[in-house]
Amino acid sequence: MTKIKFKFSMLTLLMVSFLVLSCKDSLKQSIADDSKFSIDFEKYELANGLDVILHQDKSDPIVSVAIQYGVGSNREKTGRTGFAHLFEHMLFQESENVPQDQFFKKIQDLGGTLNGGTWKDGTVYYEVVPNNALETVLWLESDRMGYLINTVTESAFYNQQEVVQNEKRQRVDNNPYGHTSWVLDKNIYPEGHPYNWQVIGELEDLQNATVQDVKDFYNQFYGPNNATLVLAGDFEMDDAKALVEKYFGEIKRREEVKKLEPQPVSISETKRFYHEDNFATAPQLNMVWPTLQQYTDDAYALDFLAEILSSGKKAPLYKVLVKEKDITSRTTAYNNSQELAGEFHIIITANAGKDLKDVEAGIFEAFQLFEKEGVTDKDVERIKAGLETSFYNGISSVLGKSFQLAQYNVFAGDPAFIEKDIENIKKVTKEDVLRVYNTYIKDKPYVMTSFVPKGQLNLITENSVKAQVVEEEIKENVVKTVTDVKEEIVKTPSKIDRSKAPETGVSPKLKIPESWNAVLSNEMKVYGIEQNEIPTVNFSLVIDGGHLLDNKDKNGVANLMTDIMMEGTADKTPEQLEEEIEMLGASINMYTTNESIVISGNTLVRNFDKTMDLVEEILLKPRWDAEEFARIKTKTINQIKRSNADPNSVAATVYNKILYGDDHIFAYPTSGTEATVEAITMDDLKTFYTANFSPSISKFNVVGKISKEKALSSLKKLEENWKAKQVEIPEFPIVNTRDKASLYFVDIPNAKQSVINIGYIGLPRTDADFYPAEVMNYKLGGSFSGNVNLILREEKGYTYGARTGFSGSKTPGTFTASSSVRTNTTGESVQIFKDEIAKYKEGISQEDLDFTKNALIKSNARRFETQYSLLGMLQDISNYNLAPNYIENEEEIINNMTLEQHKTLANKYLDESKMVYVVVGDAASQYAQFKSMGFDEVKLITKDGKEVNLEKVKQ
Repeated sequence: MTKIKFKFSMLTLLMVSFLVLSCKDSLKQSIADDSKFSIDFEKYELANGLDVILHQDKSDPIVSVAIQYGVGSNREKTGRTGFAHLFEHMLFQESENVPQDQFFKKIQDLGGTLNGGTWKDGTVYYEVVPNNALETVLWLESDRMGYLINTVTESAFYNQQEVVQNEKRQRVDNNPYGHTSWVLDKNIYPEGHPYNWQVIGELEDLQNATVQDVKDFYNQFYGPNNATLVLAGDFEMDDAKALVEKYFGEIKRREEVKKLEPQPVSISETKRFYHEDNFATAPQLNMVWPTLQQYTDDAYALDFLAEILSSGKKAPLYKVLVKEKDITSRTTAYNNSQELAGEFHIIITANAGKDLKDVEAGIFEAFQLFEKEGVTDKDVERIKAGLETSFYNGISSVLGKSFQLAQYNVFAGDPAFIEKDIENIKKVTKEDVLRVYNTYIKDKPYVMTSFVPKGQLNLITENSVKAQVVEEEIKENVVKTVTDVKEEIVKTPSKIDRSKAPETGVSPKLKIPESWNAVLSNEMKVYGIEQNEIPTVNFSLVIDGGHLLDNKDKNGVANLMTDIMMEGTADKTPEQLEEEIEMLGASINMYTTNESIVISGNTLVRNFDKTMDLVEEILLKPRWDAEEFARIKTKTINQIKRSNADPNSVAATVYNKILYGDDHIFAYPTSGTEATVEAITMDDLKTFYTANFSPSISKFNVVGKISKEKALSSLKKLEENWKAKQVEIPEFPIVNTRDKASLYFVDIPNAKQSVINIGYIGLPRTDADFYPAEVMNYKLGGSFSGNVNLILREEKGYTYGARTGFSGSKTPGTFTASSSVRTNTTGESVQIFKDEIAKYKEGISQEDLDFTKNALIKSNARRFETQYSLLGMLQDISNYNLAPNYIENEEEIINNMTLEQHKTLANKYLDESKMVYVVVGDAASQYAQFKSMGFDEVKLITKDGKEVNLEKVKQ
């Protein structure tokens, strides 16, 4: 429930954010009286102060290694911010015994994955690998802990400075509301407080950092005595202990790092700030009150307060701002208690054109309603009900367990703190919730931000002052030449030979989980996998059609359908349905894809029947609530407006429109447009539902601690009550006759980055060449070690990441190369993509092909660990009529691929001379150069794909 804001680097940010979020919350979230709270582990300390935690889990032939250091941005100083995060990047460069850019490549070559993350209070590095690679990971991690700093060069440091600055541009400068956290933290926390600055750091500080700064930071904070090492997975305890001692035992202690004491703050008066946002299309209000640090009694109660105030249809903020005043479509509140201090946040993104003064007034009306209605025991139990399911989800992977154990050890001093943490949650009462409201929120000063679209200052709250946001000026690209002094690296003495990677032995054999399938009497197909590790069930009901069934003139009906059907049933109000789902500790979601409508869910095994009763009721007894329909339309239109200001969304929309053409439904966004959504009526939804919902075009996928017999028994009522009908899913012709390289530029004035999408129509997932083409693409841009990423990110420092890949379903998808690059490198970056695609057709080396084979085949050991990953496998099988052992077939394709076959595939499916090149960025500074870059045509177009009069653009 608690929202914790971590700052993560590398390219799997979303995954790491989710997992590390569960570190603090998921392990503590088993609160039913009969639940098992503990995770078996052994903890000990090496002579050098390194804490070691071992958790044995032989469910899958994999092992995770996580090292968490007691250093985050809270250890930095004013004028030297961003170092913890910058240094995290440096640790992926090289060390004394691991050459440049080999950390990623070596782990991927073993079939593993790796990453790192930095937030205010900590830094974590992790790997998940097949169990035969454990020693290699310990060699790698120990080398960068004890044998790295002599290798830090000026050129490597400059490159990562550029990468981090591009990360800041991508996440902050080029995003709506991206500067909000900076304004809030600067005004909640006084100068010098460890939370006064952002994890990403100030741009000026990043530019001014030196190699010596990095070395000082390393020596101060990166010793074994400031770290926790966690191993979780399939290993033998004695073997693991011996390896840990071998690789980490001789690393010397470094400076002692004194634990920071809590530093909660208070503010004496309310502060109000405004900012005209270059990317916002709707105004957003933030209100933040200082609270206190984590693991305190009040912090737990504040978590509950946030949930009760904002989450669900019973929440006071929802009742006032959404239902009564129609000012917004969503209300958000969360308590962010961290190691040193905390804040209580309310975030309201208003509907377009709404006055934030009305939003502020509405928030205080909601407070009055909260004071009047109070908190019930049922409110508290409703929140607790979902925590058990979340707990089990959080420990479903060895990586999740590693993170959780590390977090408790670092911040609570004991990996077993879980039991105390759970008790603290269980004892929260309604009286506690009211007490913290009165203590920290009611009539207390706060910091407020009003972020509004350019030119809409009339929407800000009263008495607001201009926030001193510093926005980067676009300049010509000046490449800094850094010459390293060529000196032989003096290696740190070691008792062992660290110059060679350990032998890995035999990789685990592929073991595909056993699956089953059945066809019900109503023609619905059912697919299942029994997995008994945790007492939960994950499921999805996939109804074919989705966006394919939309009418272009009323595009968006399918998407609105999935929203309205979750708003109550014929027998339950929206509020009642929501509460019943919550009281089961379940989640049920419904969404639209290009080719389907999906109902997905997650619940405890003991509540599966009741959860399926609700799914059946949602599916067969829609409520068609007029009030909710109006709200959903407003919400959708505002989301469309926001997407139209987001460079990434604009790029994707324009790209699809150009590639698929006006006559194909995929040229139009699933959400619809403002005009089409506005025109949709309730009758349109009813007509769509009546015509297109049928078990005859549906598949039910289920994974968890549930047998085939039990799963089919739980579906019996749905089988009897949902009758089959004939549904015709249209086929849209795809015209794929491109014969030239076309550059289309969409103007986003003053953009700090350019979004690049390059490609053309490719293959459907069902084509025999689809998977071979994916294999072929891997070294071009299918991973961090892909050629385009190594050049644009690691060599040039122009981007935070660059990728290429094939997409496809039953309908032909695209081949796409994409990146977001610093504005003043736009032209060169496009040319690099073009050149690398052309060069790739000349063939790759045997070493690169071997790397591809190892990375793809060996990674299958990690493929079946969680229920969620198994559900994805079932969905592929059911959607594309694949054999249950289709992964064996994929391995055969990989194993048999030759250099000549690889080259043939590249020449067949990669032709840069016929691709669309879409660039979304600052036209005034970047558009003109493309006229002389050898494209067959160059056009400036609008966000709708229409050509622009060039005279309107300043050259």
